[in-house]
Amino acid sequence: MGKGAVVGTAVAVCAAAAAAVGVAVVVSRMRRSKRESEAERRRRAAAVIEEVEQTFSTPTALLRGIADAMVEEMERGLRADPHAPLKMLISYVDNLPTGDEHGLFYALDLGGTNFRVIRVQLGGREKRVVTQQYEEVAIPPHLMVGTSMELFDFIAAELESFVKTEGEDFHLPEGRQRELGFTFSFPVHQTSISSGTLIKWTKGFSINGTVGEDVVAELSRAMERQGLDMKVTALVNDTVGTLAGGRYVDNDVAAAVILGTGTNAAYVEHANAIPKWTGLLPRSGNMVINMEWGNFKSERLPRSEYDSVLDFESLNPGEQIYEKMISGMYLGEIVRRILLKLAHDASLFGDVVPTKLEQRFILRTPDMSAMHHDTSHDLKHLGAKLKDILGVADTSLEARYITLHVCDLVAERGARLAAAGIYGILKKLGRDKVPTDGSQKQRTVIALDGGLYEHYKKFRTCLEATLADLLGDEAASSVVVKLANDGSGIGAALLAASHSQYASVE
Repeated sequence: MGKGAVVGTAVAVCAAAAAAVGVAVVVSRMRRSKRESEAERRRRAAAVIEEVEQTFSTPTALLRGIADAMVEEMERGLRADPHAPLKMLISYVDNLPTGDEHGLFYALDLGGTNFRVIRVQLGGREKRVVTQQYEEVAIPPHLMVGTSMELFDFIAAELESFVKTEGEDFHLPEGRQRELGFTFSFPVHQTSISSGTLIKWTKGFSINGTVGEDVVAELSRAMERQGLDMKVTALVNDTVGTLAGGRYVDNDVAAAVILGTGTNAAYVEHANAIPKWTGLLPRSGNMVINMEWGNFKSERLPRSEYDSVLDFESLNPGEQIYEKMISGMYLGEIVRRILLKLAHDASLFGDVVPTKLEQRFILRTPDMSAMHHDTSHDLKHLGAKLKDILGVADTSLEARYITLHVCDLVAERGARLAAAGIYGILKKLGRDKVPTDGSQKQRTVIALDGGLYEHYKKFRTCLEATLADLLGDEAASSVVVKLANDGSGIGAALLAASHSQYASVE
């Protein structure tokens, strides 16, 4: 080989080596850049999570302050303060079921796109509910936006059909009129136990000619047109019905709370502690108050940027602030908004933000609950939910664990805030402490209903533990939280019985 060839070969080898070194440098820089990029992404994710943890924090001292604010607002509402967020509506229910009721009673539960008709045969203290039956009926969409007469005629016709199926297990004493409890879960200005004018339709209803009218009179006229001889003896909302159903089972029930799609509370107040009550004091000395507590608001509530934007974009901005932080309608949506922030700021689900994650209310609270309860080591069920709902085909284990943590933060805050509200009711009733005068501890039962409480186990467990913590061991030992499954339906029938036109002659 000539000298030139040797030199050429050497140059080529050197060039190849230099190129290899160059490639190695580039690859090294790319890896380092990727590592730095990954580190930066994780730093941004951690910053978002840290901010959520701080703004969603609910230390016990804060919850006690919220309970105090709840009591203050309850008292303002009972004084009829026009600016009070809690309306503290008088239900006119002063006779709760005792267990002595007997006879045949009906209930109509109207609160959404379906309604239920129910009948119960009551057998007094010994036999209690002898038998009960119900049917659920879907309301045709055109009736939800039609006329008042069309809607109530349809309901009355279905009720008449249901009455015709009365079997031998149900007995109406001769010469007596059938009586009905009407659960009507729309805003009503109640004027007596069996009358109330509609304030506005909600939940997709928009019916001409009913606002400002007595809904019991509307139903009664429709029943007359059907030839149905039935008298409405109690008009209640679902929370008051739950309280009645709970009291029938347990005489120590003092309050009822619904935690489902929405939320509300009702409790038994001393009639002389209601300044806005202007009539004669009821013989029982008590009155059930429908708090409409979803509208509670206070500067002490730990609201975040996610809550503020959700409220601003809602159909009722500035209203139902408490409900938007604790109820099943909104918990999943809050989780979605936090995940969207993580997707934008920290590429939680990859470089492209999932399109479906931008859709409001696509993540429902039952799906959030299913993800939150995933106990598999790789959170495969949570990953499957993210794929099915958000269209994210392949999520990292880190992304799944972050999602789980977000569910935990949102559910825990909601449960602890709900517990603070219940603690506020107990404080208002003086049931939050052990008697210091040596008198016997009074057992207090809270009847709880709603799918959020019933089916979201971690939410339920956190609520109960938080309430016990706020009360302290000694006081907590005399407070019981009890599931009152479907209490509102039978509760209306029980209130029809306790307010029966024949009660005074029995």
